[in-house]
Amino acid sequence: MNGGVEGALVALDVDGTIVDHDEVLSDRVRGAVQRLAGSGAHVVVATGRSLHGVLPVLQRLDLHEGFLVCSNGAATVQLDRSAPGGYRVVSLHTFDASGAAEALRTSIPTGLFAVEVLGRGFKVTAPFPDGELTGEVEVVPFAEMFDEPVMRVVVRSPEHTSAEFGALVSAVGLHGVAYSVGWTAWLDLAPDGVTKASALEEVRLRLDVPHERTLAVGDGRNDVEMLQWAARGVAMGNAPEEVRAAADEVTSHVDEDGLAEVLEALLDAGEREPAAS
Repeated sequence: MNGGVEGALVALDVDGTIVDHDEVLSDRVRGAVQRLAGSGAHVVVATGRSLHGVLPVLQRLDLHEGFLVCSNGAATVQLDRSAPGGYRVVSLHTFDASGAAEALRTSIPTGLFAVEVLGRGFKVTAPFPDGELTGEVEVVPFAEMFDEPVMRVVVRSPEHTSAEFGALVSAVGLHGVAYSVGWTAWLDLAPDGVTKASALEEVRLRLDVPHERTLAVGDGRNDVEMLQWAARGVAMGNAPEEVRAAADEVTSHVDEDGLAEVLEALLDAGEREPAAS
């Protein structure tokens, strides 16, 4: 990325990239992210996590300004210390999930369903495994969950492996929605066409950053579009093969501070280059 790092847009996934799957944030990664933010780059955290689930990570990173993409692109906020909660919602995408949810319920009758409530928590059909959902959790009847447009639906099936669950979801043949299957038997449903990449493109246009000055780092299947969108897409060493294939390059495992390796090299190269005019 020519012209130093000032004014560049750097999009970072959270789980498996910034933090490991035990929520550990290394001092090296924290230092690299803080150094990057201090250099004048636009650091944009882009995550599948809910808004309330990712804000504590931003606090640990000491990031209090800029943009944040959450819920796989369904919500984008601008961090603002003076605003209630420390943020302002700048983009929110909702959709009618009733048809897709009913089809999934028919195919996976024991599945657990959750609808995200922005900034608050989730409405669920039954309790999820401990620690999987953050914020307030309210149990409601299935029919009540989809009586109005929603921003995100989570489907969970603890009795299936990720591969088994993925096969069941594929067999449903979902149409008119965007979806991604996670590491566990976990499915995120979003409005059709809404991904981390689509949200980041909105942010890029708001910030007027040239596309060639974009970088993205991630490890999950929900990062594929983001890695392909960026001028330079970097997959973590812990990413599955299809995610690595979507990237321009692969860095080290999250346990080996792969993100810090990328950011430190970017910063060091930037210090040797003149700032863009």
